[in-house]
Amino acid sequence: MFGDIARFLLNTVFTLFGAALLLRAWIVAVRLPPYNPVSNAVNHATNWLVLPLRHVFKTARGIDWASLVAALIAAIVYVVLMVSVAGVDPLGLAPVIAIVALLTVIKWALNLLVWLTILMALLSWLNPSSPAMPILYQLTAPFLNPLRRVLPRFGGIDLSPILLFVIVQVLLMIVTRVAVSLTLFGI
Repeated sequence: MFGDIARFLLNTVFTLFGAALLLRAWIVAVRLPPYNPVSNAVNHATNWLVLPLRHVFKTARGIDWASLVAALIAAIVYVVLMVSVAGVDPLGLAPVIAIVALLTVIKWALNLLVWLTILMALLSWLNPSSPAMPILYQLTAPFLNPLRRVLPRFGGIDLSPILLFVIVQVLLMIVTRVAVSLTLFGI
């Protein structure tokens, strides 16, 4: 029982923090204005790790390398802690931990995309004039716009969020299956 509780808490804390780090990199990539509530909250939550890394990893070509490296570091710590909670020596799995950490970052990014898309779809139906809509639209547009060009509109209903959700869920299944096969337990 203690192991289940510890895994749940580790998963929750690290998934939220990893998502914040990836959202920070994503905000830079889509050139979201820096002075909005979302950017400010994400920056305040992640500055303690990202700012020291900025001395080594600079932002180049719209990619916030410091945030991405921070997400990878957080994933490595997360995987090591999960392996330890499972009662396995992390040093014996050192090469596998790096691969699983990378898969964990991918999983966090896919989960972030799912939640942002769901939030955007719900707000578009419930309150399309919400101040959060332009931010959500800008964050999800790189993924939804290509699907919008392919999918026909049915009576003004945009089905691209549903298709994106299905695609991301399939990718999450693949990433999770690979990670489980490498570690013999889930991440």
